[in-house]
Amino acid sequence: MTGLPAMTAPAKPETFDFDVLVIGSGPGGEGAAMQAAKHGKRVGMVEKYHQIGGNCTHRGTIPSKALRYAIFQMMEVNSNKLFAEHGLSAHLSFQKLRRTARAVIERQVQMRSTFYERNDVPVLKGTAKFIDQHTILVTEHDEGHKLVTAEHIVVATGSRPYRPAEVDFNHPRVFDSDTILDLAYDVRSATVYGAGVIGCEYASMFRNLDCKVNLVNTRDKLLEFLDEEIVDALSYHFRDRGMLIRHHETLDFVEPREDCVIVHLKSGKQLRTDILLYAAGRTGNTDDMNLEAVGITPDQRGNLKVNDHYQTAIPTIYAVGDVIGFPALASAAYSQGRHAASHLLGEDQLVGIGEIPTGIYTSPEISSIGKTERELTEAKVPYEVGHSQFKSLARAQITGQTTGMLKILFHRETLEILGIHCFGANASEIIHIGQAIMAQPAPNNTLLYFINTTFNYPTMAEAYRVAALNGFNRVA
Repeated sequence: MTGLPAMTAPAKPETFDFDVLVIGSGPGGEGAAMQAAKHGKRVGMVEKYHQIGGNCTHRGTIPSKALRYAIFQMMEVNSNKLFAEHGLSAHLSFQKLRRTARAVIERQVQMRSTFYERNDVPVLKGTAKFIDQHTILVTEHDEGHKLVTAEHIVVATGSRPYRPAEVDFNHPRVFDSDTILDLAYDVRSATVYGAGVIGCEYASMFRNLDCKVNLVNTRDKLLEFLDEEIVDALSYHFRDRGMLIRHHETLDFVEPREDCVIVHLKSGKQLRTDILLYAAGRTGNTDDMNLEAVGITPDQRGNLKVNDHYQTAIPTIYAVGDVIGFPALASAAYSQGRHAASHLLGEDQLVGIGEIPTGIYTSPEISSIGKTERELTEAKVPYEVGHSQFKSLARAQITGQTTGMLKILFHRETLEILGIHCFGANASEIIHIGQAIMAQPAPNNTLLYFINTTFNYPTMAEAYRVAALNGFNRVA
C-alpha cells in the first residue's frame, strides 16, 4: 500500500492486541463492544472523532430529535388557548431552538464515555485503515500512527449524506442532513429534495416553523415501505398543514443565488426558496479504509454486504449499523452489534434481532412493526383489520393531539397479531405494547390479549382495546 509510513510486520495470531477491535462508536459499535467486553474479551475501540457516540449522537438522531421536540414545545405554547388568553407566545429562532440539543449531546457523551471506562475498553482516537484481516493502522489526531491487531474486527463506521458532485454543498443556502443543524439564519421557505425518512422528518419540522415547504419525492408515494393507509394519512396531514408535495420528480440542476436557491426539476418546474435541503440517500463510511487489501468490496453507495450473522466476505470481519444499509436505524444497529459480538464469541444462544419496529419522527410520529396489508395480500394470508381513531380517545381529546390512529392486522382464523401500524402523537412509544405481545408464543400473541386486558383510563394505550374490539367485530 502506498502513502503509509514504514511499519513492522503484522503481529502473529498469538500476539493479538485485542480479541475484538471495533471501528466506530455509534449504536452498532457500542453494542458490539459492550457485548464482547461483558463476556471477558479484550476489546478496543477506534473512533474517528474527538468524542464518542458517532453520527447518531452528534449529527443525526439525538440533535434532530431534540430540535424536533424544541419546535413542538414552541408550537404547544402558541396553540394553547390558555396561554393565548394571557398574551403569551413564543417565537424562537432556529439557532436558539437548536441550542437545546447541546446539553443532551453533552450528557449522552458523558454517559457513554463511562461505559468504556467501566468495561476497560480503550478508545483510540483516529482513522482506521486495514493492513490485513487482523491488522489496523490507526492514524491519530496528532498525525501519529499506531498498528493495532485483533482476532476479530467489527466495522461500525456508519453513513453520511449522499452528495452528488453537481450540487454545490459549499454554498450557504445548500444543506444536507448534517449541515442543516448549523443553519445560522431563519428561513421563510425551504425545498426538501428526497422524501425518505430524513426528508419527511425535516420537511415536517420546517413546516411547524411556519416555513413554506416543497417536498420533492423521486417516487410515486411517500415512504413506500410503510402500510399504504399510514402513508395516505401522512400525505393528507402534510397537505392539510400547507406543505406542497411533488411526486415522481427528478433533479435537473441546482442554481444557488445570494438571496435564494432555485431547484430545477427535469419536468421543467423551478422551485425558488430560501434554502435547499438535499436528503436523497446516504453513503456508507468506507472510503479510505483500504478494504480492498482484505478482499472486501463496498457497493456503489459504500455499503458492505453481510450474512445473517453480520459477517462480511472475511469471516473474522463483521459489519453492523448504517454501513450495511437498510434498515439504517439506531435501534437496529445496537441489536446488530450485540448479535455480531455474540456470534464471534461462539455463543450457542445468539442475541436475537426479531421484528424491528420503525420509528419515524414526523409530526405526528409514525411507528410500525410486522407485516403491511400489501405484504399479507401478496402472501395470500387471510387477515382482518382493527382500527382505533385517536380523535375518539379521551386522552387524545384532553391533550389536544387527536390526529392519528392505531391499526392492528390479525389472522382471521387464529387471531394472531400480524402487524401493528400507528400514526399520531407518541406512536414510537405506543408501538412497543404491540411489539411485546407479537413476540409472545401462541396462543398469547392474539387479538384476545388486547380485548381481555384492562388498560388505564384515560391513556393512549387504550387504543389497543378499541382497535382489537373493532377488528374482532369483523370476524365474530
